[in-house]
Amino acid sequence: MSDVEKDQDVSRLRTFDGPANTILSVLCCLIAIGHIYVAFDPVLSELQRNAFHFAGFAALAAVLYPMWRSPSGQSFPVALDLIFGIAIAASAVWLTFAENAIYDRGVKFALPDWIAAIICILGAIELTRRVAGLIIPILIITALSYVAFWGKFVGGVFSFPGLTAETVAFRSIFGDDAMFGTIARISSTYVFLFIIFGAFLLRSGAGEFVINMARAVAGRMVGGPGIVAVIASGLTGTISGSAVANTASTGVITIPLMKRAGFSPKFAGGVEAAASTGGQLMPPIMGAGAFVMASFTQIPYETIVAVAALPALLYFLSVAFFVRIEARRHDLPPMPAEGQTLASAFKEGGASFFVPICTLIGLLIVGFTPTYAAVFGILAVIASSWLTRNPMGPTAIFEAFVMGTKGMVLTAVLLCSVGLIVNVIATAGIGNTFSLMITSWAGGNILIAIVLIALASLILGMGLPVTAAYIVLATLSAPALSGMISDQFVIEQLASGNLAETARTVLLFGVPEQAELLAGELTRDQATSLIRSLPLEIAAPLRDMVVPQNVAITALLSAHMIIFWLSQDSNVTPPVALAAFTAAAIAKAPAMATGVASWKLAKGLYIVPVLFAYTPLLSGNWPEMIRVFVFAVVGVYALSAAIQGCMEKPFGLIMRALSLIAGLACLWPGMIAINLAGAVAVLALLAWNIKITRRAQAAITPT
Repeated sequence: MSDVEKDQDVSRLRTFDGPANTILSVLCCLIAIGHIYVAFDPVLSELQRNAFHFAGFAALAAVLYPMWRSPSGQSFPVALDLIFGIAIAASAVWLTFAENAIYDRGVKFALPDWIAAIICILGAIELTRRVAGLIIPILIITALSYVAFWGKFVGGVFSFPGLTAETVAFRSIFGDDAMFGTIARISSTYVFLFIIFGAFLLRSGAGEFVINMARAVAGRMVGGPGIVAVIASGLTGTISGSAVANTASTGVITIPLMKRAGFSPKFAGGVEAAASTGGQLMPPIMGAGAFVMASFTQIPYETIVAVAALPALLYFLSVAFFVRIEARRHDLPPMPAEGQTLASAFKEGGASFFVPICTLIGLLIVGFTPTYAAVFGILAVIASSWLTRNPMGPTAIFEAFVMGTKGMVLTAVLLCSVGLIVNVIATAGIGNTFSLMITSWAGGNILIAIVLIALASLILGMGLPVTAAYIVLATLSAPALSGMISDQFVIEQLASGNLAETARTVLLFGVPEQAELLAGELTRDQATSLIRSLPLEIAAPLRDMVVPQNVAITALLSAHMIIFWLSQDSNVTPPVALAAFTAAAIAKAPAMATGVASWKLAKGLYIVPVLFAYTPLLSGNWPEMIRVFVFAVVGVYALSAAIQGCMEKPFGLIMRALSLIAGLACLWPGMIAINLAGAVAVLALLAWNIKITRRAQAAITPT
């Protein structure tokens, strides 16, 4: 399953048995094999591949998701849904073969083209309503009607003169960012193949191995069951990349374990939801987000997943710290051994997990494309399964193909349909306008911009799946945020007196009234004020002149990674908190209380993006990245202790304040001396807390 799968309620799906189920399963298998074949032998053009991709999954979505289902359980007749799905699929295929004729007529639609385009667009809207609710269809209708009709009535910067219906239809189908454009390409290649890869891992028994290994490693630690949830959800994230899917699959095991160990139901549910959310951040798959990010930024996929590893580990450590501190706060003992050892876990199923994952990572490192790596990874799953107790024969392979295709239905429909919104944003220039507004509202302050984006992501997350929210937010706000991060380098050059004379001349055009100030030495505050006051037509060329390419790439990646991380918060932040509500149902805990607990546990979603903006955590400079990571680990532990009021033993307000200050010092960007002082302070507080704990234990131990 994909990270764009919000809350696929199984009760909404139509089920089949007998010959109908067999036919559906064979179709799913053929769709999967067809995508793999085209990945190796591109017999279709990109437009044809993307349109065929949408066609196949549109037909499946129409059949699997009925138009309506009554409270009594009766649904829309399957025959009519089948006809509807076939009509959409046929229309998508028709448009790919009509492309040349449309161009030959001077980009004019004939009657069959009009019929096909209307069916295709309306079908995408309706299928999106079925799989993800009303929000995205409303956004699509609003977007299309904006460029076609009511945009000209909007005053100010968002006024748009309007396009003809034919132009809107043509751009919606054939545009670079449209239904069969860039995002559909990502869906039809990387995303689907990696979802198939994940389905093969699950069918091979890798999911059970992950749970067994986590129990063997952490089951007998203090807070062990909670740490099991963190490890299991992190590793399961390499398989599914879906917070809700992770919660549902691992939570049925980890949440009862945590409750049995003494954790409250709401805390147990919160741990599972927070840890499962991290699955979307865990390389090498990272849901669909990594592929979309690679396409948006033109930064190689393997570069993105490489630098994403340390931040993901930091996130999981932040959740694990909370778990251990909570166990210490309530004096929960380790759980007794249950017979599972690391050796036995590896013997039972280790090969089916590590061999494919290592194969995948190795192929990416040596330069294979993600598409090829995913296909060879699938073959590695099949081969390595024969080294375990669950060898995959023809039946298991068939079932994995079917599982992967069904798990892709919602994702494919959403990603292709979201192209209708992204195309309007690109056509009308809304992204640039919105970026200017963010820059203006934030006053050039990155932290304020991050807060604004976090609020926007939470609001969008109330109705959009995570990847859809990321796509929309990245299209709207990434340019502004990337520019602000790049400006930090310009500010440093200006404040240090290293700004080239030609760059100073360009700067002077933007702030001619500050000529006297520019002639002398500037403080960092003065340099910051000057750069933030520049109009975009001066700031953009100044960045191009001053900022080296590697710094600009890091700034672009940091901006997208910030938005990607913040787009995950709808999984754990009330009032949405989809993963948390799933966990609450398993834990039999109040939904909103579990949501609050998961929000507190997932604080890494908000801390780490700030590190992306102000530190070289994503720079590719590994010594610097590791330095930031090490101090951040200590800092996050101190912040967790301050929030919970405990390290190895509960402490009072003064210690909490000291722990908070020391933690912030560890995280403070660009000041190694302050980082060192903070780390020393945290370790001193921990040593003192351990000493007090031992004294307390000695006092109650009978002599």
